[in-house]
Amino acid sequence: MFTNNPRPFLLSAKLIAAVGFVSLVHLVAPQSALGQQMNSQQKTDVGKLSSGGKLKPVQANMDIRKYAITLDVDIANKFIKGNTIVNLQLKNAADTILLDLIQHYNIEAIKVDGKAVSFDHKEEKIYIKGNGFDKSNQFGAGNHSVFIAYSGNPPEAVRPPWLGGFTWAKDRSGNDWVSINIQKEGGRMYFPCKDHPSDEPNEGVEMNITVPKGLSVAGPGLLQKTVTKKDKTSFFWKTNYTISNYCVLFNIGKYAVVKDSYTTINGNVVPIEYYILEEDIAQAKRVIEAKKRDSKILEKYFGEYPWYKEKIGIAAVPNSGMEHQTMITFDNKFIFTTVGGQEYSANLFHEYAHEWWANKVTNKDWAHMWIQEGIGTYAEALAMYELGGQVEYDKIIAAHKRGIRYRKPLVGGEELSEDETYAGNDIYTKGSFFMHSLRYVIGDDLFFKTLKQLATDEAYTYDNTVTTTDVEQLFSKAAGYSLKPFFDFHLRTTQLMEVSIKETGYQQYQIKPLNYFMDLPYEVTINGKATRMIIGKDGISVKSNSLPMVDAAGYYLKKLTIQ
Repeated sequence: MFTNNPRPFLLSAKLIAAVGFVSLVHLVAPQSALGQQMNSQQKTDVGKLSSGGKLKPVQANMDIRKYAITLDVDIANKFIKGNTIVNLQLKNAADTILLDLIQHYNIEAIKVDGKAVSFDHKEEKIYIKGNGFDKSNQFGAGNHSVFIAYSGNPPEAVRPPWLGGFTWAKDRSGNDWVSINIQKEGGRMYFPCKDHPSDEPNEGVEMNITVPKGLSVAGPGLLQKTVTKKDKTSFFWKTNYTISNYCVLFNIGKYAVVKDSYTTINGNVVPIEYYILEEDIAQAKRVIEAKKRDSKILEKYFGEYPWYKEKIGIAAVPNSGMEHQTMITFDNKFIFTTVGGQEYSANLFHEYAHEWWANKVTNKDWAHMWIQEGIGTYAEALAMYELGGQVEYDKIIAAHKRGIRYRKPLVGGEELSEDETYAGNDIYTKGSFFMHSLRYVIGDDLFFKTLKQLATDEAYTYDNTVTTTDVEQLFSKAAGYSLKPFFDFHLRTTQLMEVSIKETGYQQYQIKPLNYFMDLPYEVTINGKATRMIIGKDGISVKSNSLPMVDAAGYYLKKLTIQ
């Protein structure tokens, strides 16, 4: 995410699997008594919602395989109606399937493997009961298909994308323009799901979104077909990859689709599709050209564009951009700065970097959010280097350093919600500066080789999620010694490194860490000459005609004490 400062009818499982989506017309049928909803009438206090947190055992027993979402969007009434099919596997037999969906919706029917079941919708969760499902009153271990029909008015976004929901807007020509942002609150804001970052649908997502004729739907993956009936058009989207819940969404507008292509570093030709407002179509070429240039930079450091079997997508939205997989969003102000004689947009680049850091390399839970935001922000520094050289790199790193507030550790525990771990700007700025420091500690060759491995090795990508420990162990292995103290100090505390320079005699000085946690290299300047020296717990003694300088180039977050 970008910060502005440097969110009764029965269907058999076989039939559901065959058709993929369920026609909306079936939803008017009466619901079974078994499916009677036991629902609180109180709507969700959306401001208190935060995705993730400690995973309940009943959900830990579930592995989500696929979501299929069918919705009719009534823009005039800010209302959605449809169904979601959740294909999942149970590791062990269970008497309950637990999914997440906020209280804004009326659930009209739930079926498991085509059989109507009882359920309870309360406290933003759907408790689906195994009573009467089989002789044991349990859902057996293995595959199940859960069909949920529902409708309601989704929450409106307060400050998108940070405080999310639906944004019902108009473009400058008065056309309807709808965007969705749900990073903070989670997919439960509009579809039933297992709302935890550790479990992405391994077989992807299908979406059938129906909107008023004349408007278009920009979605994730590949557009399979469009069907127009009378005054409505349905857009069928499908992903072939795993995808985070908060990227399972769509945007609606009076779009023109400007197309191009990009050849990846491995020679794969990827379609570029820009869903731009018709009124802004003259701006499309400059955005696409910047996108191609940015692709080359990101591929240089992080490997091939991750979603080359689908597309490079961009959708214009009426709020700041977000990293929605294969369809990142971009506001339509078209504000660029000039770096090295080339047009550059930090918003556009940062959200694009998330295709690698967030979408391909995904945090196991929000406690490790710095991985996606910090490395995504550090990618901006690498872009500055590619466009404007070392001077521009140094400028943005210095800006990131100035932006650190040290309010709480970047990693404050495990199994945290998004709210619990979000440290304001620090997950961006301190996360970026940490990568800058780590680069100095292990050297460029090892740093860039290992960073690319983190972005490309299947152990850390796509189906596999990561934690801070995974990242630390990878870099420690590359370095040949443990970097855990370095990671722990910078990510799990808010401390600064403290170093004293003490005059001990004539032209004699001792340089010593005051809060030592491991031996580290420092750039020490003596008589105008900078030398890289390893300083341990007891410090070092140097001879110098004048006061020596320590880390003058600013590789570390530190406090110097002159004694």
